[in-house]
Amino acid sequence: MTQLLRVQNFSVSSDGIAADEGQSLARPFGDTVDPERLFAWAGATAGWPGRTDSGGSRGLDDYFTRDFAHNIGAEIMGRNKFGPQRGPWTDHEWLGWWGDEPPFHTPVFVLTHHERPSFTLSDTTFHFVGGDPAAVLEQAREAARGKDVRLGGGVTTVRRFLETDLVDTLHVAVVPVRFGAGLRLWESPDELLDRFHLEVVPSPSGVAHHLFWRK
Repeated sequence: MTQLLRVQNFSVSSDGIAADEGQSLARPFGDTVDPERLFAWAGATAGWPGRTDSGGSRGLDDYFTRDFAHNIGAEIMGRNKFGPQRGPWTDHEWLGWWGDEPPFHTPVFVLTHHERPSFTLSDTTFHFVGGDPAAVLEQAREAARGKDVRLGGGVTTVRRFLETDLVDTLHVAVVPVRFGAGLRLWESPDELLDRFHLEVVPSPSGVAHHLFWRK
């Protein structure tokens, strides 16, 4: 069975920005990027994992929100998605942004030049690994036990795996806001058309869902 490497529900602004420099505990997405605006489309859906009431929108946005975990057996993320620390780990008490119940429910492989012991929160085990993208992907595929692997970000990590031609499918939600400065996934989605097919599906929320699959 083919195990795909999938980017899912990755949100960028209309000018291609997904994060910015200046990440901190108070600003996980950096100086210029407002995560509430970037992820409002998903947070408004009935399927949003953090929803505590019975409301929320149905339809296309909700479909993608609910599909986030479908057939996913492991996740790869960059160190900056895990937390704001840089360099050697000085605080092993930091266990990520998500509290005692991370939303992944699978093994997670955190890319870092400074490895540290694995740990488990609820049903998510975090592994801190070095090596090139292909080697990390092999570790994640083994842990996924036949299911697909999700490439969770951030933007630098997604670009790195795209540059090494390891990504099989991408779902990028282009949100109708502009941040003007920051880390860009692309200048234009056309940059990927040499390797991927593309279908763009507009949503009533104003988000344009970009679906890429390998040629």
